[in-house]
Amino acid sequence: MTTTAKDVAADLIPIFVMGKRYFVPDSLTIMKAMEHAGYQFIRGCGCRGGVCGACSTVYRKAGDYKIYTGLACQTVVEPNMYLAQIPFFPALRSPYDYAEAKPSADTVYELYPEVFRCVACNACTKVCPMDVEVMDYIAAIKQGDLAKASQLSFDCIQCGLCASRCMGELPQYHIAQLARRLYAGKLAPRAAHLKDVVDSIVAGKFTPVLKDAKALDGEALRKAYTEREMEPAMADESWRPESDYGL
Repeated sequence: MTTTAKDVAADLIPIFVMGKRYFVPDSLTIMKAMEHAGYQFIRGCGCRGGVCGACSTVYRKAGDYKIYTGLACQTVVEPNMYLAQIPFFPALRSPYDYAEAKPSADTVYELYPEVFRCVACNACTKVCPMDVEVMDYIAAIKQGDLAKASQLSFDCIQCGLCASRCMGELPQYHIAQLARRLYAGKLAPRAAHLKDVVDSIVAGKFTPVLKDAKALDGEALRKAYTEREMEPAMADESWRPESDYGL
């Protein structure tokens, strides 16, 4: 079947970017729709895969009082969306010396005393594009449980949308990052296998493989990369590669 100009036009929908109307294909993400409309991303665009948190977006729908949020690289456009991107949300990040920082909740309290301004409204959790239980990890920090806070905030991508909706004006994502750093770097038990790998690197176990890889030309290197054995997407922790890649 031949696609006509009329058919293509029927798939276009109106969206509004900073108040200006554009017609874009209805199957595009917000990011691709904006690029289709002629916008060039100088900032506010990173991984394009929902991981980096650089493309947080605020939008409204026609006839709807609610403010919606999402990641521009993941959210598909809808007719008459009113869009405004937030490449970052200005939120205080307190400076500190990690080497001197004590691994306790008191360190968090000293650097971010506003953590106790949380009123448990849960707006932060509702706005999170990664479904992180933001209010819960803030509660864990207030209770002094850095391990729980680290676990609950592990999927945070630092987009800052939680802070944009916070009644207590907390920089939740910075607070969670500090909690994870203190716990992972100074409290969590060291993984035995990590030391084994580091010792292998120091002993030169990977040197021959790296030397062979550096000797490949661009085409051969791309071929080796695309044909490499990869861990399946649904593999569990028992998965091991069939070969040791000569190591």
